Amino acid sequence: MKDMEIIKGIENFKRSFRNPVVTLGNFDGVHLGHQQIFKRVKEEASKVHGEGMVITFEPHPLKVLVPEKFFPLLTPFRKKMILIEKSGIETVLCIDFSLAFSELTPFEFIKNILVEKVKVKKVIIGYNYHFGKGQKGDAQTLKDTGKLFDFEVEVVEPLKVAQTIVSSSKIRDLIQSGEVEEASILLGRDYPVIGKVVEGAKRGQTLGFPTANLEISDELYPKAGVYAVEVIWQQQRFHGLANVGLNPTFSPEQAGKGKPISLEVYILNFNRDIYGEEIQVDFIRRIRDEVRFDSPSRLINQIQKDIQWAQENVFSRHER
Repeated sequence: MKDMEIIKGIENFKRSFRNPVVTLGNFDGVHLGHQQIFKRVKEEASKVHGEGMVITFEPHPLKVLVPEKFFPLLTPFRKKMILIEKSGIETVLCIDFSLAFSELTPFEFIKNILVEKVKVKKVIIGYNYHFGKGQKGDAQTLKDTGKLFDFEVEVVEPLKVAQTIVSSSKIRDLIQSGEVEEASILLGRDYPVIGKVVEGAKRGQTLGFPTANLEISDELYPKAGVYAVEVIWQQQRFHGLANVGLNPTFSPEQAGKGKPISLEVYILNFNRDIYGEEIQVDFIRRIRDEVRFDSPSRLINQIQKDIQWAQENVFSRHER
């Protein structure tokens, strides 16, 4: 499969596309609902011998329009591109979202970008997608304008899993409350955090459990605690334990202040030096809260119990 083409900025949209079938959105999380939309885009593009395209926006519109309401993303840009590519989409047009761009009316956005630039054949959107100045554009706006400019519009209804509507906000709530198993059902995969391994305090080595410390970024982290995880390094998979939080055994004065400030991963049966390398940590299940122990030996004892519990209750059932 050829690499997905990422066009950054509408000014770099140079070549002409054959019968483009397009979807629009922020697609934070690239969850099962988004994947269903991408599947329709591919099916419809293939029907008209056209090309499927995702149009998304960077930075997230909320960050520009109401920064005080902006939340950590499930999928910062790079992670989002990796996941969209996995879904089989061939082209992403990423529009720079600015205050000036936000002033485009829904009609101007459709006419200037979808019709004149992209020459769209069909638009497929989620049921609750809004766009244009003041978020006034919706599915009906697209349908009405589509008649004028001769393109089709299809609205994909909400996807439900066990009576729950799959949405980025629902998944965000689940992850923030540590319910990573429930979140993974709506995502269609375990929740991943991708980061570079950086130097930590190296306490893990003296405890006999050397950990990889991940560089913290502005994405969403699960609630503080200890998790059973799968670690992907150079396309190899390993079981592990992750501690999200504040290391209360060693810095009790920090506990409870602000957001979690560390992500440490102990990779089982692994002894490579991976400083500076990138790993992916997939959160499978929350084991317990982060706890302050009176002594390192009690912490060691607890880690051994955590590993045993994870091997019996998580890893044995999670083999691919």
